[in-house]
Amino acid sequence: MSYNAYRLVALISALCAGVALQAEAQAQTLDRVRSTATLKLGYEPDARPFSFKSEQGAPDGYAVALCNRIADNIKAEAQIADMKIEWVPLEGDAKAGAVKSGAVDLLCGAEPVTLSRRQEVSFSLPIFPSGTGVVVSKNAPLALTEVLAYGEPSDRPVWRGSPARTILEHKTFLSIAGTTSEHWLADKIKTFQLAASSVAVENYKAGIDRVLDGSSPALFGEMPLLMDAVARSSDADNLVVLRRHFTYEPLGLELARGDEDFRLQVDRALSQTYASPDFAALFTTWFGPPDEPVVTFFRQTALPQ
Repeated sequence: MSYNAYRLVALISALCAGVALQAEAQAQTLDRVRSTATLKLGYEPDARPFSFKSEQGAPDGYAVALCNRIADNIKAEAQIADMKIEWVPLEGDAKAGAVKSGAVDLLCGAEPVTLSRRQEVSFSLPIFPSGTGVVVSKNAPLALTEVLAYGEPSDRPVWRGSPARTILEHKTFLSIAGTTSEHWLADKIKTFQLAASSVAVENYKAGIDRVLDGSSPALFGEMPLLMDAVARSSDADNLVVLRRHFTYEPLGLELARGDEDFRLQVDRALSQTYASPDFAALFTTWFGPPDEPVVTFFRQTALPQ
């Protein structure tokens, strides 16, 4: 064997050893939790309704509540009576590498489960059936609401010259800057060659204000954030979040790749939570009563024992 061939074999062996060591280190999450009696949970201080810092300074939100259930499950299963939870606030770039670096054991946020992200981290079972949704005013024309909700007005078919197209044209639709909704909306207007325009707004409040004052008929954004923004609006009674997903982007909790024992523990806790009688109340706290599609989503997501 030549010298270069020896070097290649040595390099491959070193890389394989490094991967094995990384996988072994990642697989020790539960062992480390047992030895230190500490579970490190990351959260975003300003990501309502999934995670945020409350007025009392404590982590709060839907994902935080789920992570507390997971922590209780680990504490009981591992029989760690004095287990502590170390909440680690993560902002900006700190969030992206927190799980991979080991700064946190679990990221209690709402991250889209994507193939590119799964190259870096693993994900729990989905925690929310997210995607692009839309909010309109309760005073919006019925025909417009029907087209956005069902794809057509109730008494007419949809085709290129149909009333549905006429209803959507010559209007300015809003989306949230930097989100999937912005690119999706612009693409749809271009694809269908609609005589309509899309404008990206900085945040949900700005978009809702424009829907309420009539300067735009609809705001597109991430469904759970739309629901939360409407729920916190002083004019919530004048707004409607349509129960239609224009895109589908399930959200999950991030954890380290290769740690199947820890992932199993997380998924077991989530499955038990979804199947529990009080889950509807937990969900309602942040998003209002779940409708039938949401109930079906969690029923199908929960794994049997």
